[in-house]
Amino acid sequence: MDKSKSLLLISGCLIIALLQGCAGILVAGGAAGASMATDRRTAGTVIEDQSIEIKAINSIFGDQELADKARINATSYNGVLLLTGQTPTEELRSRAVNRVVNIDKVKRVHNEITLGEPITFQVNTKDSWLTTRVKSTLLGTKDIAANHIKVVTDNGVVYLMGLVTHTEADTASDIASKIGGVQRVIKVFEYID
Repeated sequence: MDKSKSLLLISGCLIIALLQGCAGILVAGGAAGASMATDRRTAGTVIEDQSIEIKAINSIFGDQELADKARINATSYNGVLLLTGQTPTEELRSRAVNRVVNIDKVKRVHNEITLGEPITFQVNTKDSWLTTRVKSTLLGTKDIAANHIKVVTDNGVVYLMGLVTHTEADTASDIASKIGGVQRVIKVFEYID
């Protein structure tokens, strides 16, 4: 089959899949499967991390005052729970940690909640862009498997999580620190060497 017929066949299949609403599922499923195959965590641990994040957010925002006054994110990687965001008082910051510290399978809570008003939508959007830039730069680095590193950005501060070697951690941290707009890089790694 020549190249033009192959492209036509592939295009037709994609159009049919899109019309049936399955393309997103196929692409996401394939990407997730490829990512899981090279993740240093077990499939069970990946699922546990997702569960920890859901439980943490539900617990934190089950407290009405935290829900009303704070902006907190929870990210789990291999049972290490990273809390980022803002609360107006130290008492609320401590309360947020106390609400998650005893969640099943949480090995450690890394509290990076800062005191202050919640960041604006504009700052949050900039943070998302910084995360994307760090991830894409890591993807282009030959000495690092980028899917071994989770990147979280909050108010210009980049947090790096994952199961890595010390060399991978140093390389990733150095790369992230050179991205324009990154205020600081904090390593929340677990080391495998």
